[in-house]
Amino acid sequence: MRNQPSPLRKGLLYPLLMDFRFSVLIMFLSSCGSYPPVQKESRLLKDSMSEMRFSIIFVIHGDGDYFYHDTNGNEYLADKEALAVAKRVGQKNPYAEVFIFHQRARQNFLFFFPIRDGEFFYYRNGKLIATEQYWRDQEKSNLNPEIELYQRFHSNNQPKKINIFVYCGHEIPEFGGIGYDESYPDRSFTVDDLANGLKKLISVSSKIDLLMLSTCFGGTPYTIGMLGLYTGTIIASPDNLHLSYFDFQRLESLELCLKDRDVPAFAKRFAQHSFDRLTKDIQTAVYISVYDIDSVQGFLHSVLRVYKNRLKGISKNII
Repeated sequence: MRNQPSPLRKGLLYPLLMDFRFSVLIMFLSSCGSYPPVQKESRLLKDSMSEMRFSIIFVIHGDGDYFYHDTNGNEYLADKEALAVAKRVGQKNPYAEVFIFHQRARQNFLFFFPIRDGEFFYYRNGKLIATEQYWRDQEKSNLNPEIELYQRFHSNNQPKKINIFVYCGHEIPEFGGIGYDESYPDRSFTVDDLANGLKKLISVSSKIDLLMLSTCFGGTPYTIGMLGLYTGTIIASPDNLHLSYFDFQRLESLELCLKDRDVPAFAKRFAQHSFDRLTKDIQTAVYISVYDIDSVQGFLHSVLRVYKNRLKGISKNII
């Protein structure tokens, strides 16, 4: 005869098994909170005192349709490609700090438990200092979580840094903005929201020397007018830009490419290099422009009032 399991033994094993499963679940959920930091912040502030000549912020939007194909039919996910390039920029700049924010689509564990939808990477002097997962803005998206992480880690004892801000994503709406995130259909994001984020950013870093909008239709009068309040030079596309984005290779060696600290001249070289690479690799039309904000102020003042009124009229008709 087969021995029957003891009722006492069965009664003990079941709750133990359930406790074990519950413990594993708790461990998983807690692990979703953040990656273990590569260095503690106190040690970071103490040990990372090397000269800092450049500061680069990447905001990479990945909550949408970012698949594209090259001329050979190879399939890519644009935000993942941009993330890999941004990490390479962080690794190859010994005199820079690089902040990378990857805004991912919403995901759940076991269908019910939400996972943090933002990834943060911080490089200083070519070394990965910290990584974290964070919650993105849950309603209006104005980069509050990203600004908080920037405030925690940025070096504030380097007054002569050249500050560069890079945004990679789809066209940023000038009004409305509902549905910009595929997994958060009720969340909104507009040019005004990005401008508000930049306003909070310069309260920390004092200025943005160069702003790169790696999106389609980032060179409209309204977008340049709003974002130009917080920077002196903008690289953007006034029309279409392929999802493979700008070519960020020239950001990988800023101590050489920006050794003269001439930001407008660097912007022109960067834009030309990106244009040459994109027109070689893809078949759709490509437009890249450099906007010197001081030079375009007269034009912006002449058209912005009419342009804003036109936008309001369009917005009302849609509503």
